[in-house]
Amino acid sequence: MSAASERNGTEPVGIDELLERVRSGLDRVEARAAQEAYEAGDALLVDTRYAALRERDGLIPGALIVERNELEWRLDPLGSHRAPEATGHDLRVIVFCNEGYASSLAAASLRQLGLHRATDVIGGFQAWKAAGLPVLPPTPRP
Repeated sequence: MSAASERNGTEPVGIDELLERVRSGLDRVEARAAQEAYEAGDALLVDTRYAALRERDGLIPGALIVERNELEWRLDPLGSHRAPEATGHDLRVIVFCNEGYASSLAAASLRQLGLHRATDVIGGFQAWKAAGLPVLPPTPRP
């Protein structure tokens, strides 16, 4: 056991195992189910892709754009930097990234903040696009 492991009582884990553990605690959704939840007013879609990907591939209509490094600050209902959409801990947040990997970790982090309905889109933005769901065209930076 390493010194760090001894200090915090855990064994090191690789990213694949961490992702598997995180996903076992999420009720991940397909892209179409995410769209249906959003349209029914039952979910907030949150796009965590960085600007270059949004500019290249486009946007999901209605999704809140929050880059990954700001996610917890913007969605914490108790936080001083929260987005107006961060209305409470019962809010169903459906996070997506480009392919559905980083979004799983992001959803797990939101759950640690008490957003117990946070989850992510299986396959991310690319699955959304492949399903033929609405995408606004990219808007390049001026």
